[in-house]
Amino acid sequence: MGERRQKPEILHTEVVARSRLFQIEQVHLRFANQVERQYERMKGAGRGAVMVVPVHQGQLLLAREYAAGTDNYELGFPKGLIDPGETPMQAANRELQEEIGFGSRRLTLLKELTLAPGYFSSRMQIFLAEDLYESRLEGDEPEPIEVVPWQLADWQTLLSLADFSESRSVSALFLAQKHLNLK
Repeated sequence: MGERRQKPEILHTEVVARSRLFQIEQVHLRFANQVERQYERMKGAGRGAVMVVPVHQGQLLLAREYAAGTDNYELGFPKGLIDPGETPMQAANRELQEEIGFGSRRLTLLKELTLAPGYFSSRMQIFLAEDLYESRLEGDEPEPIEVVPWQLADWQTLLSLADFSESRSVSALFLAQKHLNLK
């Protein structure tokens, strides 16, 4: 582990663009060696997000849903924003019920991940969900999400699927594999 570096001084920030979900800030920084730079960063709503790896009766329960960014149906794990007033664990259980029709009696936080921290401030907490029970809540999805059961013992084959490509889902799969000691 290297020596802890002094963070750059923020001289000025300015919002240069805003959408329903994000705002883009221009950040003027001065580094410890006196070099100044301007960076842009996207800031989310600040509430954070969750992703859940559900395990039920020897299977992973995946969700296939439309992703506007790739204009394709993608296979991954249930995920969503943390609503105001919710804990991350409550959000994880709610997303499970909204997206795949199951709740969990045992949620384990595996890790908090960032996505492209060089320009994106968002954080996502990855949970493992076990001891599932049938329970459905109404979500805000425009169409029903396809639930895809996948044999837990065959987890490595998921990595070869073209539509299982989201980096956070791949990371979550490896975190779950490590936690569950799968070979």
